[in-house]
Amino acid sequence: MREKIAEALKSALKLQDKRRVSTLRLIQAAIQDRDIANRGNGKDPVSDDEILQILTKMVKQRQESARAFEEGARLELAAQEREEIAIIADFLPKQLGEADVRHVCKQVVQDVGAEGLRDMGRCMNVLKDKYAGQMDFARASGIVKDLLQ
Repeated sequence: MREKIAEALKSALKLQDKRRVSTLRLIQAAIQDRDIANRGNGKDPVSDDEILQILTKMVKQRQESARAFEEGARLELAAQEREEIAIIADFLPKQLGEADVRHVCKQVVQDVGAEGLRDMGRCMNVLKDKYAGQMDFARASGIVKDLLQ
């Protein structure tokens, strides 16, 4: 994953795509920050799964910022945030559609043998393990909750 990001940065530098270069550098900085934090705690460098978590968090932050900019009538800044989201999303796995998320949630509830809300944590853990970076877990949580009630 790191190599893929580094290669993308090299090609963006050659093409002089300023927005892409700055966004890719932000991604690398976030990964390096997590590496430094892990080193301080005696952990290994960031894995690909952790990189996916970092990227997902970055997308979510930019979505919130874009929404705030739109509410504040700063459409040019909202557009910049959306451009960054598109660049970051290039490195994330394909997102599951609404119908697919519902199907996956039903399947996990059956596989876990969940019978009530007390089993929700187990279901969500399985979803996060199997589908990291492929769905919005806040939405999935609502679906699982509805299924368990």
